[in-house]
Amino acid sequence: MPLKSKQPRIAPLEPPFDAGTAEALDRLGPPIALFRVWARRPELASGVASWGRYYFSRQSALTVRQRELVIDRTTALCGAGYEWGVHIATFAEKAGLDAAQVRSLAGGDPADECWDAADRAVLKAVDELHATYDLADGTWADLEHAVGQDGVLDLLLVCGWYHAVSFTVRALRLPLEPGTARPDSP
Repeated sequence: MPLKSKQPRIAPLEPPFDAGTAEALDRLGPPIALFRVWARRPELASGVASWGRYYFSRQSALTVRQRELVIDRTTALCGAGYEWGVHIATFAEKAGLDAAQVRSLAGGDPADECWDAADRAVLKAVDELHATYDLADGTWADLEHAVGQDGVLDLLLVCGWYHAVSFTVRALRLPLEPGTARPDSP
């Protein structure tokens, strides 16, 4: 099996940024490597920023905790250490995740004792979507009970979006951001 390059395949932009790049980065958030790659294409950055503004706002039907459970578990399942590390470093505390829960997100099971019934329903749905691209009727019912019908729709889209983000960061070969860790070393 050929070795995978450890160098980024598309270099993130570096400062100083031109006005268009600076504007794109302002819309995206902190100038992490992934955002600096997306900012190479301001139209792409604008679209991604609009998507993110919804899911990181109070308009989403998911709580911060539910959203982060979906993102953290999806990126861990996809082996996207870059994105997992960014979200754990930035949002784990805000989402009320303790060390046992972070470990479980990285490689545990929805049945782990650290989860309550609502968290289990979210994690089981993420695992099932990852494995089968669908949800069984029982999984759907448990999830709908935990997050509501609007929450189910948001969960499906966030899970799918973070599969796309995971594919992107893995294929780009982005190195970890400073102060972050891989799922296998939380």
